[in-house]
Amino acid sequence: MKKITVIIFSVLIIFCVCAIALCSISKRKSQAAIASGFYIEKFTRKSDIFTRIKGKSFKDDCTLPVSDLRYVHALCKSKDGTTHHGEMVCNKYIAESLLEIFRELYNADYPIEKMILIDEYDTDDEKSMRANNSSCFNFRFITHTKRVSKHGLGMAVDINPLYNPFVKEIGGELVIEPATAVPYTDRTADFDYKIDENDLAYKLFTERGFEWGGSWEELKDYQHFEVPTEIIEKLYPQK
Repeated sequence: MKKITVIIFSVLIIFCVCAIALCSISKRKSQAAIASGFYIEKFTRKSDIFTRIKGKSFKDDCTLPVSDLRYVHALCKSKDGTTHHGEMVCNKYIAESLLEIFRELYNADYPIEKMILIDEYDTDDEKSMRANNSSCFNFRFITHTKRVSKHGLGMAVDINPLYNPFVKEIGGELVIEPATAVPYTDRTADFDYKIDENDLAYKLFTERGFEWGGSWEELKDYQHFEVPTEIIEKLYPQK
C-alpha cells in the first residue's frame, strides 16, 4: 500500500513539474510574440479591449459571443517606410491568417497607412474610410434582414479603403464609398495603395481562401476581403 502511495505521489510531482514547465514556456512564447509586435489576444467582457468596443463596434444587440473575437496586434509600414502599430478585432477563425498576412506585408514594406479600431471613429464607416483606416469587426445586420453581415461577424477585412473604394451603380447613379474616393475609381490609373490582382495583399489574402470584392461583377469593393459565404454558413447558420 505504501509503495502504491509513493508511486502516485511521484507521478503527481512529475505532472506538476511538467505543467509548470509548459506554463513557463507558453509565457515566454507569449512575451516574445508581444515583443515582436505581432500577437493575438483573447479577451473577455472584463478586458480593457472589450471596454474599448462595448456599445460601439460591439453593439448592445450584438449576437456574436465575445469568445469568438480576437484582438490582433501587428506592425505596419507607412508609405515613407515608418513603422507604426496596427490593431484590429476579428473573428477567431481568421485571426492566425491575419497575423501571418500582416507579418508578410510588413516584411515586404507593404504600406498600410493606418490600422486602428473603428471604434476610434465612433464606428462610422465613412469617417474610417476617409482616414484610410484598415479595419475588420463592426457588428451590424444586413439592411432589412436579421442576418449578420460579414463585418458583423469579424469575417471581412478592409485594407487602405480610401484608395480602394466601394463602387456601385444604383438607380443610374454611381455610389462611391467613401465619397472622397472619386479620384481612385479609375483602376487603370497608377497610384499608391491601389489593390489589384498583382498586389501583394490580394495574393496573400486569396492564397488563404479569402474572396476579393474587386472581382465581383454587380459591384466593386476594392478594399474588401471576406471569408466565403459557404464557410460562414457552416460556422454560423442563420435563418
